[in-house]
Amino acid sequence: MLLLDYQNVLLQSILTERFSGAPPQSIDQVVSDFDGVTFHISTPTSKSQILISLAIKCFRELVQYGAEAVLQREYGNYITQTEAGYDFSILIDLDNLPATPEEREELVRRISLLKRNVMAAPFEKAFDEFARLSEEAAKYTSESAPQGVREGGEVSAIHYREEEAIYIKASHDRVTVIFSTLFIDAVDRIFAKVFLQEFVDARRRAIQNAPQVLFRSDPPLELQGLKGVGKTGEKGELGFITFGRFGFDSYHVFRLILDSVVSPTSHSSKTRRCHLAYPDVP
Repeated sequence: MLLLDYQNVLLQSILTERFSGAPPQSIDQVVSDFDGVTFHISTPTSKSQILISLAIKCFRELVQYGAEAVLQREYGNYITQTEAGYDFSILIDLDNLPATPEEREELVRRISLLKRNVMAAPFEKAFDEFARLSEEAAKYTSESAPQGVREGGEVSAIHYREEEAIYIKASHDRVTVIFSTLFIDAVDRIFAKVFLQEFVDARRRAIQNAPQVLFRSDPPLELQGLKGVGKTGEKGELGFITFGRFGFDSYHVFRLILDSVVSPTSHSSKTRRCHLAYPDVP
């Protein structure tokens, strides 16, 4: 299978070279990622100041789910006025980099994960909601719990591709992630079915604690009645893939491993979708 990195490798490479003391050079490069996300790396005013901008189709939706707070937490004083035509920008001054190699390496890592970090916002929101619902549910029996606790939170919808979306829903015992997928080409549908069946079979064979994976052609229960959810046959073969991540006994443990969960859930879940589009075939 073709393995897709979490970070943007080209962005990582450029910054690593510049941060290592290489002579400043003019940069004006547009990088298009595999899921329609665009980066612009440039030096518009000075060779020693690198402007990095991100354009992502679903940015406004991500802002509704807390993206601005996540970006402020991750990039702080590096955030600058957003470049025209983009959704978010940071400015790096090569004359004012962190003092130690380890700190500079960490800054490169954070910047190369820009897309991952902005996409993490709705997942972090869902994890927080999961914790709240879990605490509330513990006060009741399953029959006496209020309706809001039994039914879980609202569905967060992120339309990150044309005609496709990610849906996230927190409940008192799990966080469920659902992808809508559109495959017009018959060969693509065959590869996708084989790929998804492996997820199902792998859990059945050996990984009992892995998140449950389901796929179907009609909207699952969590999405029924939700505005904007497509139906099979409208523009091609539409399917729905459900990843169910079960809750942890201790929310404190859950928060400690959040970093390792967000990547496999937010960005890696997106790479799973991209694996369906770009299988490693001869």
